[in-house]
Amino acid sequence: MTAAGRAGTVGQGVFSGVDSHAATIHVAVVTDNGGHLADAEFPTTTGHTAALAFLSAHGNVSAIGVEGTASYGTGFTRAARADGLTVVEVNRPDRAERRRSGKSDPIDAYAAARAALSGRASSAPKDDTVTASAPPTTLPGPRSKPAPPR
Repeated sequence: MTAAGRAGTVGQGVFSGVDSHAATIHVAVVTDNGGHLADAEFPTTTGHTAALAFLSAHGNVSAIGVEGTASYGTGFTRAARADGLTVVEVNRPDRAERRRSGKSDPIDAYAAARAALSGRASSAPKDDTVTASAPPTTLPGPRSKPAPPR
């Protein structure tokens, strides 16, 4: 666990990012101007409550960017939403970004937090309450072409 422990962040708006895996979730917290505050890793089986307590200890959480809300991050996403927190879906960084920044759980968690902060990640998480739209009942007919001149 890394903690930069800046004084005065309690009560301030912060953003968070989560990199989720089968066995662990890595949580990062940034200030409202993108400065790193802290990050920590929690087990997926029992760590959701501890992760949410960790987040709230660093300030008022404005939004949480979660990578994999419909897969490994499902449990954390449900727990955060049940606590009334705003969760947004974060896409994995593209390959070029990964080559520039590297690949690790803390790097990915901080990237997810910055995506939530910037608004680049703003999609609602996928969950079982979203219903797909029905397909159209009639298909458009073929387009008619004007007859060639005689």
